[in-house]
Amino acid sequence: MALTYTQSNVSRQAVLQKPAVESQGGIVASQHRRASEIGVEVLNAGGNAYDAAVAVSFALGVLEPWMSGPFGGGAMMVAPAGGPVQALYYGMRAPKRLQITDYPLAADGHASDLFPWKAVEGDRNVHGALAVAVPGTAAGITALHARHGTMPWAELLQPAIAAAREGLLVDWYAGLMIASRAEVLSRDPDASTMFLLDGKWAPMAGWTALAETRLNMQRMADTLGHLAVAGGDDFYRGDLARMLVSDLQAKGSRIALDDLESYQAQWQDPLAIGHRGATIFATPFLTAGPTLARMLAHLSAHDMPPEAGAPRGSDYIGWAQALQSAYLDRLANDGDPEPGNEHPQAPSCTTHFAIVDRAGNMLSMTQTLLSAFGAAVVSPSTGLMMNNGIMWFDPEPGRPNSIGPGKRCLMNICPIIADKDGTRAAIGASGGRKILPAVAQIALMVTDHALSLNQAIHTPRIDVSGGPSIMADALLPYEVLQALGERFDTVVVPRSFSPLAYACPIAVSRRAGMNTGACEVMMPWADAVAQG
Repeated sequence: MALTYTQSNVSRQAVLQKPAVESQGGIVASQHRRASEIGVEVLNAGGNAYDAAVAVSFALGVLEPWMSGPFGGGAMMVAPAGGPVQALYYGMRAPKRLQITDYPLAADGHASDLFPWKAVEGDRNVHGALAVAVPGTAAGITALHARHGTMPWAELLQPAIAAAREGLLVDWYAGLMIASRAEVLSRDPDASTMFLLDGKWAPMAGWTALAETRLNMQRMADTLGHLAVAGGDDFYRGDLARMLVSDLQAKGSRIALDDLESYQAQWQDPLAIGHRGATIFATPFLTAGPTLARMLAHLSAHDMPPEAGAPRGSDYIGWAQALQSAYLDRLANDGDPEPGNEHPQAPSCTTHFAIVDRAGNMLSMTQTLLSAFGAAVVSPSTGLMMNNGIMWFDPEPGRPNSIGPGKRCLMNICPIIADKDGTRAAIGASGGRKILPAVAQIALMVTDHALSLNQAIHTPRIDVSGGPSIMADALLPYEVLQALGERFDTVVVPRSFSPLAYACPIAVSRRAGMNTGACEVMMPWADAVAQG
């Protein structure tokens, strides 16, 4: 075993804080401050947490177009005040007419993005129209509004429409994100027109100048305006569905109209995981929820109960061992074995948000395109970014998560609701396979160690997500790093804005009528906003 420090041009580790906010009113915490403000505006207008979630979901598709959008997928945990906790699944799935021969394995190498699958020729499962899966996000938001919404659908889409009319402001972070994908975006004429200058250059904020650059998102604004009037079902069974399918097929996709027409979001009974006096509710299928249950079961079976206060070296060692065990099981056995099987056992750039309102209604929601900018394909008729959900499948045949027609994607996402001793928290994260370790550690810091949400979000973490080594935050005490290095191949990696070495957790909590919201320090746009 070994302890290795990463190389860096930074002389010393910066210590940053993004304090949690508290309020007896509602709180919206998301990866973009303007989206959080939009959610609070809905609460101030008399909406509940679920009305706010509709507005925030569509706003994030405009404000963070590389992270999520209506043509993505995800899942949420819904916790009405005084009612049972519910799970809503709206993951992506493969087209019914998918042809496995479209994804021939390359002679050698691995996929160019996120997962260590064997490479497919031309990265067809990663970029381009053949990487696009049947979307679920629009269906999930529609289902949430139908069951729990109180404000008119059309009214809740207006902030996203206004943001799209204004166009995305390109600051240093937006410029960095676009530049990181400029090469693949340049391959699709419509993505290139939307995001790049002269088809190849990322728009960048000036080094010292304050000149304002905005992306033209008028086509997306028109689409959201249509959806506001026609209703969410139009995305799957109306004019908008036909436009999307026509655009995709023109670019080579196998998605057909009946793929959209047959799609349904699914309300589910959540996993209710008992752990040391807490109950943690998680999504039950095709997410990281079952992997979280395995991790917590391992902790309960092998570790001594923790002490209140900051986690010690023994806690981090126990977490690492439990995560390693859970991931070995996940990567070997999880997937959707047969199309139509509704009960399999249950791996973005992604976005997560959490909301609690004044009455205590709560929500933890994750939505994603999978990779940054998804498939790097834009639908010209709608201005929407397409997902690359096909990359979630293992391209090698004969495995539980192997690619196949009609199969549902095995997602990494892990939105949860955690209850203990009168405190309820809605927790989730973005960050691919790094999501589960972050969500688990934040939850355990709050439940096992009795830390406040503010303390938990600022406490250094480790990442154990299926690779041969673990990553440890450079801000961990030296004795903790030493203890980890004696047991595991440990790489010390500072938290930074770029690259985001760890997941981006976001959470809200409620105790005795007081609400709290907190966001990952290193996500530059993320913020929690409270009702005044």
